[in-house]
Amino acid sequence: MSRSVQIVLLCEDRQHETFVRRFLNKTGQQIRDIRVSIAPPGRGAAEQFVRKQFPIELSTYRANRKRVTEAVVVMIDGDSEGATARMNRLNQACRARGVEPRRPDERVAVFIPTWNIETWLAYLGGSHVDEKLANYPRLNRPRDCQTHVNELHQMCQQRELRRPSPPSLVAACEEYRLRLQ
Repeated sequence: MSRSVQIVLLCEDRQHETFVRRFLNKTGQQIRDIRVSIAPPGRGAAEQFVRKQFPIELSTYRANRKRVTEAVVVMIDGDSEGATARMNRLNQACRARGVEPRRPDERVAVFIPTWNIETWLAYLGGSHVDEKLANYPRLNRPRDCQTHVNELHQMCQQRELRRPSPPSLVAACEEYRLRLQ
């Protein structure tokens, strides 16, 4: 028996999953059910996994819209490419599989931290960050991001991020407002 999936989360690792889950819960999203598709550890580049799965999840969303899948949320690191180039690669992956890239009216949100989520976590932890640098520390455990999520939620309620804000986080906030609210 298949379960009813309301949100699909496609991400690179457990830190991405934990961050997104906690943020969605904090913002009051009614997540009755969630299916997580996460890159298997030790089996190649996590970015590549997300890029290959994205057209599949987008096609599934379109086929099951309003019946099974309410939204797709993607979290993928921008690495040295940055958010725009990474989004272009996701669109190319769609075209290569014969899938139309996401449309403006679809509840398909893509969050792309540059370099990685640790940049956002450092910023949300109170540090000044530079997205040209990739050396921000990892958390000991994925669940340790709760205070960071709380800080982001508070800034979202005020509709303003602390300045200077990482451009990729500004873009993610806009993505959330346009695609999921």
